[in-house]
Formats: sequence, C-alpha cells, structure tokens
Amino acid sequence: MKHILLGIVMPTLSGCFGEEDRIYTVDGLMADEVLLAKIISECCNNPGALRQTPNCQNAAVADWKLRLERMNRALGG
Repeated sequence: MKHILLGIVMPTLSGCFGEEDRIYTVDGLMADEVLLAKIISECCNNPGALRQTPNCQNAAVADWKLRLERMNRALGG
C-alpha cells in the first residue's frame, strides 16, 4: 500500500517543481516575449540571488538582441 501511495505522490510533486528548474534558451526567450518579460521582472526584483542564474543571463541577452533588432528596423535596416 505504501508503494502505491508513493507511486502516486511522487509524480504529482515532481510536476509542481519541474517548471522552475527549466533553463530557457536565448532563442526560446526571444520567441516568447511574455515569458521574457516575466523572467526579467523576477531577476530585477531579486538581483542578489538571481543575477547569476542561467535564466537571468539568457533573458538579459535575449532582451538585448530584441532591442538591437527593433533599433535596426526603426533605422530602416
């Protein structure tokens, strides 16, 4: 009985924590600007703890690339 309960509880709990551990790529963040804005906001709200995390670094790079693309389009390039 304990094994059945454990078999039900573990996948349920792993689903709760898996999304935060995911590392997003720069290209993936550039494609999903809503997610990019969310990650940048979280990183700005807690820079001491999150600044060096892969997601914050990738979000900063993605944001920079998107800004350069927008400036290039605005200048007619």
